[in-house]
Amino acid sequence: MAVTRAQQPVATTPAPLPVRTRLAHPVLLLAGIVLVALNMRACLAAVSPMVAEIQRTFGLSATASGLITTVPVLFQGVGAPLTPRLTRRFGAERVVLGAVLVLGAGVLLRVLPSVFALYAGCVVIGVAIAVLNVSMPGLVKREFPDRAATMTGVYSTTMLVGATLAAGTSVPLEHALGGGWRASLGAWSLLALVAAVAWLPQVLRSRQEKSAVAAAAQPGKPIEGLWKSPLAWQISLFMGISSLLVYTLVAWMPTILADHGMDRGQAGLVFAFSNLVQVAGAFLVPLMAGRMTSQRALAVTMAVLNGLGIALLLVAPVSGAWVSAAILGVAQGGSLGLGLAFIVLRTGTAGGAAQLGGMSQAIGYLVAAAGPVGAGALHQLTGGWEATLVLMLVLVTVVGAAGFGAGRNRTL
Repeated sequence: MAVTRAQQPVATTPAPLPVRTRLAHPVLLLAGIVLVALNMRACLAAVSPMVAEIQRTFGLSATASGLITTVPVLFQGVGAPLTPRLTRRFGAERVVLGAVLVLGAGVLLRVLPSVFALYAGCVVIGVAIAVLNVSMPGLVKREFPDRAATMTGVYSTTMLVGATLAAGTSVPLEHALGGGWRASLGAWSLLALVAAVAWLPQVLRSRQEKSAVAAAAQPGKPIEGLWKSPLAWQISLFMGISSLLVYTLVAWMPTILADHGMDRGQAGLVFAFSNLVQVAGAFLVPLMAGRMTSQRALAVTMAVLNGLGIALLLVAPVSGAWVSAAILGVAQGGSLGLGLAFIVLRTGTAGGAAQLGGMSQAIGYLVAAAGPVGAGALHQLTGGWEATLVLMLVLVTVVGAAGFGAGRNRTL
């Protein structure tokens, strides 16, 4: 397909006119987006501190326990391509509401006293998050066409805040509720219910859009030949390999530090600090991206920072741990925010953003799912972490090249 320069006129459906009712006040819209975004990582992060207890409860092997965190990531990739069709048929508002309710149901399914229910819940959670991952960029593009990058920063930051809160409160919540890991993990279904209630005004608004204004709010024609577009593949590779680096370090960074002699408690603090710094990167980088004509330099900067952080883990894993955690936090949070910003900046319509989001996140999460498993297998094969970290450094160069292409001032 042809890729056009952003400065040239693009023959697309005119930008939709926002329909505002009392039920769809901008404050309610923002509250709905924030609450939905809080759910998009919280139920994944909440399970990490509980994996050992789940393993003991069901007598799982280490490999089977690892699937508890890998399966949702894998099914985020499987479910992503289905979402654009759902949004075209049912409307983005209803699709988001349904996905949030399904997510809450998956959280409850995961805590039932059955191994089958445990993994089935992980599948449901992964598919629901995939739908939200793809739907949100299109909604942001439609509702905030002049501030899409800024709003992308808001909801990507909120996702990480939700993950940080969930990881930090899972164990205290277990003690407070007194119901073991099931009560702690099941409680996150309440957050999904709150988000569904907060999102309901947007569904009611969409049902009222039956006039010419509603016709103007249609998402636009699908992008033809998307899967053949070099720009779409560059965005997808940037998101995919960046996510692989993130999920690999989420799974193994504390272990890498501990295996080099750091106290496990301190290793956990270093890891938590890195996650906290990600919030700043996820908020600031999309804001910067929205103010730039080209994001090439920004994408390469994120790749360089990823490389510096990983290299420091390789050469000085203990003495340089805190510096490495800070650098990686900025790089990983910034890469997440920039990848999502690419979706809204490189497309001309809300429908195009949803379509590109479906492709890039399908590829991204399928690639990312291989990271933790592959790193663990390479560690088992070599007996150390050096080969894994060197391979990650090689992948950083691919991220830089893909980001350099994705950052061009072009639209699909």
